[in-house]
Amino acid sequence: MEDTVPAVAGEKRHAEETTSEVRLPQKKYFRQRAHANVFSDHHLDYPVSPAHMDWSKNFPDHYVPKDTEAAAQSALTQDSGKKVEFADIGCGYGGLLVALSTVFPDTLMLGMEIRVKVEEYVNQKILALRKNHPGSYDNVSILRMNAMKFLPNFFEKHQLSKMFFLFPDPHFKKRKHKARIITPTLLSEYAYVLRPGGIIYTISDVKDLHLWMVKHLDAHPLFVRIPDEELVDDPAVEHVRNATEEGQKVERNKGDKYLACYRRITDED
Repeated sequence: MEDTVPAVAGEKRHAEETTSEVRLPQKKYFRQRAHANVFSDHHLDYPVSPAHMDWSKNFPDHYVPKDTEAAAQSALTQDSGKKVEFADIGCGYGGLLVALSTVFPDTLMLGMEIRVKVEEYVNQKILALRKNHPGSYDNVSILRMNAMKFLPNFFEKHQLSKMFFLFPDPHFKKRKHKARIITPTLLSEYAYVLRPGGIIYTISDVKDLHLWMVKHLDAHPLFVRIPDEELVDDPAVEHVRNATEEGQKVERNKGDKYLACYRRITDED
């Protein structure tokens, strides 16, 4: 009888170890400066063109590795046929990605973040969520990249259906306005990767920046503002307002949030 007790206890411990959840990363270990110089050389890796991008590292359940040896070890024999459709530009700590992952479970979505530690945090969080919830969160991922410079290197023409610009850096000083994420030149790049009917979501707690984004989007010939009443039925809007760390902070401080969404029209319209 005495011989069986340790075995049972050992089996119980083993069961607890195999069923225990992976701990999510803690933000306090991944804090970094709020802003990064988008014009600096950050030693980023990027594909020559979208055709050269190996998405298997981000979405292993949907893409076969381009590397022959890695492909031989993959459980997949062919790609799922899906492509990234949602892009969260400057995704921060990934709150929007996690929230939308279960709202749009069949849609691949990518966060883009230039800060090293923040990207590492989001990546670890996604991997932990995948481990703890098999079959879920395989549709979200993150890349460390500079969207202001390399967006067309990752996405084909008209590939995206949604782009998110949530609480971006205001760059208050006039001499730094050129670093704002919404400018006439950048909007033309966004129009290139966004399909007709696709939507750009912008939100800020800084009224001046909100007016800046609205001004340039209104002036661009390929975007038209979506009336607020039409946004009521959009399942993404509530998460745009409240899913991000910044949005939650504004909510706690009872600040204002200025939302403006635009639809990409056809070139002929």
